[in-house]
Amino acid sequence: MRVLVLNAGSSSLKGSIVDSVDLRTIAKDEVSLGVDATRRHGLERTVRGLLRKLQVGGGQEIDAVGHRVVHGGTRYRSATRIDDRVLEGIESLAEFAPLHNRVALLAMHAAGKLLPNIPQVAAFDTAFHAGLAPDQFLYPVPWRWYREYGIRRFGFHGLSVEWSTDRAGELLGRPKAEVALVVAHLGSGCSVTAVLDGRSVATSMGLTPMEGLMMGTRSGSIDPGILLYMLRTRRAGWREL
Repeated sequence: MRVLVLNAGSSSLKGSIVDSVDLRTIAKDEVSLGVDATRRHGLERTVRGLLRKLQVGGGQEIDAVGHRVVHGGTRYRSATRIDDRVLEGIESLAEFAPLHNRVALLAMHAAGKLLPNIPQVAAFDTAFHAGLAPDQFLYPVPWRWYREYGIRRFGFHGLSVEWSTDRAGELLGRPKAEVALVVAHLGSGCSVTAVLDGRSVATSMGLTPMEGLMMGTRSGSIDPGILLYMLRTRRAGWREL
């Protein structure tokens, strides 16, 4: 089976054609979307151009399309076939990952229009962290915030961390279930994850991909008192913050 993999990120759209049997990359390309991909107009045209570069439909036949989706919340804990309900679910989580989920949705709609008879599947960055223990995913905030509003740590870059864990096991000649690692994902977005026995046990990103390390366009964790001070003294508005 040949799978077209689309990774619509916060600053780029990456595409690869992968043989699912031996995981061999047959073709790949990348298009820059600028600093904020959600402002990029004509993403359907961009996807069409990427498919043309990859020769999809012009020599390269594919059997499925796979999309990387940053935020799957507690609902999506494994790869999921995309339908209207899944699209709605991903949209409902866009508030927690506006730089990522919305552009992924645009890519899904574009791929669905350009490749109408090809099944699409979403793989979620949060899924690898779904097994975090309560002492890791709960914040020290009022309990009802978690119970009523779902405020908790999710963690991100899970697809990258899981691949790194698998690869480390191969290089070390040890089963993934016996590997203990600290995995750093460093790019436009950055995170660090502790992996024990092949599972995520702690990670730096939280409810959103904004927590943790300093990143290309995200401050990472800072003293929340700074934001309160700027609001209280009217030196900055909530939209600016």
